[in-house]
Amino acid sequence: MMTIKQIAVVMLITVFFLGGCSRLSGETETPDLEATPQDVRETEAEPGLVTIAEIQGVGHISPLVDQEVTDIRGLVTVVRMDGFWMESMTPDDDPATSEGILVLTELVPAVRPGDEVSVDAVVRERVPGGSATNNLSVTQLEKPVVSVLSQGNELPLPVILGEGGRIPPDRVIDNDTDGFVSELTFFDPDEDGLDFFESLEGMRVQINNALVVGATNAYKEIVVVGDLGVHAGDFTPRGGLVVRPDDFNPERIILDDRLIELPFVQAGDYSSEPIIGVVDFEYGNYKILPFEEVSFSSGGLTPQGPIDPVEEGQLRVASYNVENLSAKNPDRILILAGQIVNLMASPDIIGLQEIQDNNGAPNMDGVAADHTYQGIIDAVLRLGGPEYAYVNIDPKPAHDGGEPGGNIRVGYLYRLDSGLTLIDAPHGDAVTPVEVSSVDGEPVLSLNPGRIDPTNPAFTDSRKPLVAAFNLNGKILFVVNNHFNSKGGDTPLFGSVQPPDLKSEFQRLQQAQIVHDFVAGLLRVDPNAQVIVLGDLNDFQFSATVDLLAGDILNNLIERLPVEERYNYVYDGNSQALDHILVSEGLVDHVEDFMILHINSEFDDTRRFSDHDVLIATFAMVE
Repeated sequence: MMTIKQIAVVMLITVFFLGGCSRLSGETETPDLEATPQDVRETEAEPGLVTIAEIQGVGHISPLVDQEVTDIRGLVTVVRMDGFWMESMTPDDDPATSEGILVLTELVPAVRPGDEVSVDAVVRERVPGGSATNNLSVTQLEKPVVSVLSQGNELPLPVILGEGGRIPPDRVIDNDTDGFVSELTFFDPDEDGLDFFESLEGMRVQINNALVVGATNAYKEIVVVGDLGVHAGDFTPRGGLVVRPDDFNPERIILDDRLIELPFVQAGDYSSEPIIGVVDFEYGNYKILPFEEVSFSSGGLTPQGPIDPVEEGQLRVASYNVENLSAKNPDRILILAGQIVNLMASPDIIGLQEIQDNNGAPNMDGVAADHTYQGIIDAVLRLGGPEYAYVNIDPKPAHDGGEPGGNIRVGYLYRLDSGLTLIDAPHGDAVTPVEVSSVDGEPVLSLNPGRIDPTNPAFTDSRKPLVAAFNLNGKILFVVNNHFNSKGGDTPLFGSVQPPDLKSEFQRLQQAQIVHDFVAGLLRVDPNAQVIVLGDLNDFQFSATVDLLAGDILNNLIERLPVEERYNYVYDGNSQALDHILVSEGLVDHVEDFMILHINSEFDDTRRFSDHDVLIATFAMVE
């Protein structure tokens, strides 16, 4: 498990976590914290007089970093295979300074919870995964010499995260300044989630009435908020926390399975029993590591659907990231077919992202995906659905990013019984750009389907947009399917760079500009041309990427939904919109309905087909 997580250290885009301060007396009042200027200047350690709180200091970097300290007293609270956490027996009653710390022994420690110990060690700041990750550092004691002074002592009460204790900030991660944490102006645990959880680093904390906002993921992590979400931000109608431009929900608490097994849960599940764990930081987030069994009750969440079939004169278009689908996995193809027929009412056009080669990954033998598409078509027919045809251009090997050897691409399925036909033109290839010309005042594609500017550096190691022109009752419908580059490489939300550095955004902006300009070319020929731009844009509806793509020529249909319903993907407990359907002015008045069918993102990794939900737009196409 740990090896997988270490490999996945860079896969982060948007997340937050925990922290604390504990009390021997079990105080329930939350002391008022004032913003305190950070001072990371080294101070001289005096043997036998230094406390854990003084080692932790007020800030993210210990004032005693790289110094030797002696006779650090504490109670062992939690033991792991290579060390243990301990907390002070004489807290300083300053909530800004943590009373807990990790002692790294590197071997199985010969201590147990309740032991009073004296530790001689060197103070270090460890950055999980190395400085290149832009993670925050963890203050710890290394090269320790540990002496057990007494055993069987009663442990301090854990700090409650919520009512009766300290309530995490619910809006701000950090609002001090740009740059690195060591350069931040103020340490403000009352307002900044980054500082709040740092002030609890290494301490035991308690979450009461935990509510799941992020289902168990592939790394066996669960994201919750305390007190059934009373102090949390805006909830989705189905129990998640929605992302907003000024709020990435720092109150989210990630439970990690490093010390015990965690159950598989879904959004909306809840725990009636307190969850107690120790605050740690790894993989771009503060995390709570429970060390006692955790159980949840079901919130009863079920996938949405089925939706009503289209009526005569309507056209239904869907966008769906099918997460590395190939003919290599016929069971998944059957699940997708069941969703198309039984939940989605068999849309007329389905824009698909992440269609892999027939043989999936990591095979390098060819890039054809015909068996993958045909497998879906055949499975839909077996389930009583309509007959589809597919639209596809195979990429050059290892040129479109994604899972190595999988050669993911975008493509379409379209129904053969709904009056749709693919307009006749030469079929494009992986490298030839499609061009727009004017014939009798109507835009015409040189290739159908065709790739938009596929050799442009903006699409290096990324999927190339695929445009297809359909004839529907004598009217041309242009559809552009996209899968922009991912957020991989951005610095973490809870990282050492604040605000996070969106390194990946530059490429998405280039991609958005190219697609925008292509659509503008269609509209220059016919301002009333009916154009749909859809797909996984890997960015939010309020992002610079989507704003640039839309410009003043496209309308994002997700804006028609209430704010709390604008999500189709859940990452570390943040419900957010990465997939979009945009339409030109020529189609705006035809939109009858837009919805997001929530069938995946809120469910655990073993129960969902994909990590994305489905976007569905219904148009009235009768002239």
